Amino acid sequence: MLCEDLEKLLSEVHDRVQQKPKSFRGRFEEVVKVGSTADEISKYENRIRELRLNFILAGTMETNFYLAKAPPIGGSPSNVIAASNINSCPLPSKIFHGRETILATMVKYYAEDTRKQRIFLLHGLGGAGKTQITMKFVEDSSQFSDVFFIDASTPETIDTGLMNIAVSKNSGSNAQDALQWLSRTAEEWLLIFDNADDPKINLHTYFPRCRHGNIVITSRNPELAVHAGANAAVSDMGETDSVELLLKSAAQDSNPQNREVAREIVKELCYFPLAIIQAGAFISKSGALNSYLAYYSVHRVRLLSEKPAQTHDDYGSTVYTTWQISFKELTQPAATLLQLCSFLHHQGISEQIFSNASLYTFPTHGPSREELRGPLEILSHFTDSTGAWDSLRFMDLTHELIGYSLINFDPVTKMFSIHPLVHKWSQSTVGDPREYHSHMVAIAGMSFGAIPEQAKQVASLRLLAHVDSLLQGDTAVTFEFGVEYADIYRWVGQPKKAEPQALAVLERRRDTFAENHPATLTAMDCVAHIYFQLGRLQEAEALESVVFQQRKTVLGEDHPETLVAMGNLAITYQQLGRLQEAEALESVVFEQRKTVLGEDHPETLSTAGGRDTSKCCL
Repeated sequence: MLCEDLEKLLSEVHDRVQQKPKSFRGRFEEVVKVGSTADEISKYENRIRELRLNFILAGTMETNFYLAKAPPIGGSPSNVIAASNINSCPLPSKIFHGRETILATMVKYYAEDTRKQRIFLLHGLGGAGKTQITMKFVEDSSQFSDVFFIDASTPETIDTGLMNIAVSKNSGSNAQDALQWLSRTAEEWLLIFDNADDPKINLHTYFPRCRHGNIVITSRNPELAVHAGANAAVSDMGETDSVELLLKSAAQDSNPQNREVAREIVKELCYFPLAIIQAGAFISKSGALNSYLAYYSVHRVRLLSEKPAQTHDDYGSTVYTTWQISFKELTQPAATLLQLCSFLHHQGISEQIFSNASLYTFPTHGPSREELRGPLEILSHFTDSTGAWDSLRFMDLTHELIGYSLINFDPVTKMFSIHPLVHKWSQSTVGDPREYHSHMVAIAGMSFGAIPEQAKQVASLRLLAHVDSLLQGDTAVTFEFGVEYADIYRWVGQPKKAEPQALAVLERRRDTFAENHPATLTAMDCVAHIYFQLGRLQEAEALESVVFQQRKTVLGEDHPETLVAMGNLAITYQQLGRLQEAEALESVVFEQRKTVLGEDHPETLSTAGGRDTSKCCL
């Protein structure tokens, strides 16, 4: 039975080998000779399985793995000879350009005279060029006694890579044998863990236990810096290097005219290496340097998703497919968070946007819980069983995204950011963009609505860019929170942007509620504030008079909301030069606030100041 199984295995491998190039077939024929006896086969069963695994890796992975040479079955196990280039580091792309700063940092780090193992981490988005930088560093280095290149994408590929080292050094046939050989070989070997992206893998367990040797890690996960003595974030290229890379990959002359066109293209591509290389491949095939941006504006997803037939390296994914691989590894709440944030501005995203929204109290004139069921369900991913905000839960989800470099976090500002290309790509992963956009509009509105009045100006400055991004979509969905959005623009001194939002809400509430309904009066007061900022004082005064009279009738003259309306009208009277009317209203407000709040309360003092100004001008 063993013989039959092995013959079947060898036959399968043999058939697959015949589909490979002649040079590969020749190497394989040196590895095994078919036709041995059953007695001899049992001795080499494990060895053959190892060879088959190596073959599978060699045939399917785009790194430079090679089969170890083995004697014909029937020979002596002690005569195993390993190929010298097993796990060798591939050469960088012929069009590699730039990255001098990172390369210089690596050279300096590995040149340090230290008596401990040196570990350097290159981290960043998939497609940023981490592996290419590593290959270039190795190509330019001569200090290492051995260089071992290991695909670290899964535990299985790591084990196989280490096993290959053991075989190549005649030191065993498994991963532990390799680690022991590295530990006792006190030389300047370099071990490269490439694509160590899976955050569930504890890479430390694969490090040789010794104080010598050198390791490079490439990963999308910046948290692997805990293992490293030094690290570098690999992100966008500089403009000059980006232009050179595009023209090289597009096989275009580097003349002033082409450089100017290329400058606009790389700017649109956010100076991201893989996007630039893909653009270059398209231009090389089509000759469309001057018209590329026109194609890109219409077919962005397609151009960043399709792999060109001719490539300059063995990288197997396109810009969008390499990020899709990471996206599929996310939990649903983390994926949803990324998709929601893709409708915000790509910078200045904070936890407070979501935590404040969880505090929204549902005023009687606002949207109901049923109307906000979708946003509330999303927010429940970040709250505990009682509905209270859970910062640790939110941190866990953001760490998922950080682990694949899909978002970045600034520990100084406590803000998150998303690469502009990832930001656009994230929207393309949403099944129903209108629904997600509507949910994020509501969450931002709920967030601002829950902020105390005294903190609204600072909050408005932080939310402004996000509001601008959200209103690029279908503004009809903002009606429920139009007052909040108008207030944000009003607080930051942009009344022209606030006006259409506030007017839309006022019109809708007049159609839905009575003229003296609190919801209508709130919208009317918002429009009056905007008219005041725009210098349209007569229109502001007309609306403020209605708000004041209605609140006085319904709530009473000493109600806080009535006093606010009275104070607003007094300020407008003052600006219109109607100083006696202004002073009369301000005196009433001052006396009421002094009685209710006290003489030293900030609102009482503010009213006193306004009253004194009116008196002085009489």
